[in-house]
Amino acid sequence: MTFSEHLLQLRKARGLKQTELAPHIGVSWRAYQTYERGEREPQMSTLIALADFYGISLDELVCRKRPEGPE
Repeated sequence: MTFSEHLLQLRKARGLKQTELAPHIGVSWRAYQTYERGEREPQMSTLIALADFYGISLDELVCRKRPEGPE
């Protein structure tokens, strides 16, 4: 799953519209729309706001899996 697909999935699971979510993370709905379309990537501060809003880690937000095994 891509980051943009994950954003869409998270938002829809909460039953939110883009216009409802955007103010919670400090961006315009049009800016948020570009993230879901995969046209732009959010700044770090926006990523943190999204992770906080959804109560997940940044790794989970961006669909990053940790490598298994010893470090």
